[in-house]
Amino acid sequence: MEKITLTARPADAGLRLDSFLAEQAGTLSRSRAKALIKEGAVTIDGAATDDPRKAVVVGSVYILSLPDPVAAVPQPEDIPLDILFEDEHLIIINKPSGMAAHPAPGSWDGTLVNALLHHCEGQLPGIGGVERPGIVHRLDKLTTGVMVAAKTEAAHVGLSNLFAEHDIERAYLALTRGAPRPLAGTIDEQIARSSGDRKKMAVVRNPDGTHGRQAITHYKALETFGLRDKGTGLPAAALIKCTLETGRTHQIRVHMSHVGASLIGDPVYGRSKGITAWGSGKKFDAAKAAARAFERQALHAAVLGFVHPVTGETLHFEAPMPDDMAGLLAALRLLPQDDRG
Repeated sequence: MEKITLTARPADAGLRLDSFLAEQAGTLSRSRAKALIKEGAVTIDGAATDDPRKAVVVGSVYILSLPDPVAAVPQPEDIPLDILFEDEHLIIINKPSGMAAHPAPGSWDGTLVNALLHHCEGQLPGIGGVERPGIVHRLDKLTTGVMVAAKTEAAHVGLSNLFAEHDIERAYLALTRGAPRPLAGTIDEQIARSSGDRKKMAVVRNPDGTHGRQAITHYKALETFGLRDKGTGLPAAALIKCTLETGRTHQIRVHMSHVGASLIGDPVYGRSKGITAWGSGKKFDAAKAAARAFERQALHAAVLGFVHPVTGETLHFEAPMPDDMAGLLAALRLLPQDDRG
């Protein structure tokens, strides 16, 4: 058990005890400090306290006893990882399709957490008192691309702050049915859980309500493919780059569907399977067949960049488009390009 001894200075006078401990210990969140106080892990001048709101007194000596981390409930599994970067604080991986971030109903094993517990065995000093990796953002199970996980509490707190402040560079590539109009812009639409289906998210119809959360997606069509029909001249499909200003559940999938360009293969927010393309011939048939056969949302987290929360180093990572999306892109490029937008 590690013990941290702190003496309150004049500048600390009147602070809440949990805030004081989180600030002075440097590796704890306030919620974790609050939990430790309530568990009886803190003494003030030798007397125990369980009140996280207690005001700090100048000159008093505070001793925080950090318990040894308990074993994580998920079991370590020897699952290969595509590691882009790793140090004592962080690990960056290129997540494959089919791997969930956390154990949950339907995916109790084979998750990123299971894989990291095995890979980082002996390297996790404990996050929130538990021997586990700290995952502060998620990719959907079927979405591929760059993810970061913390190995220490200090890194976990720092990453959480970066994501909360939206001080993270995140860019995604998506292949869509049709294309948004205009071909570049910003979608600023609140998102909340759908009232009709609690497993889905939806754009909030009443933006003045209190249940929605702000969601901002900047997008740009990098390429368009074919035509939906002869009359309108609208693209049959598009390669879209999405840059997130916020990070809400299913944000890109919901926003792109909202503007009429749902992701190819999306089983939840797609209105139809495949694409509608005007024309005939082997190339058209191959492109339409590839889109119809794509079995997941065509979404890839291509870029992740941030300042290392411990070392201060500027980090930038890119993951190449996975084979299934690259194959779909190649098939769509068989369609004539419409570059009039």
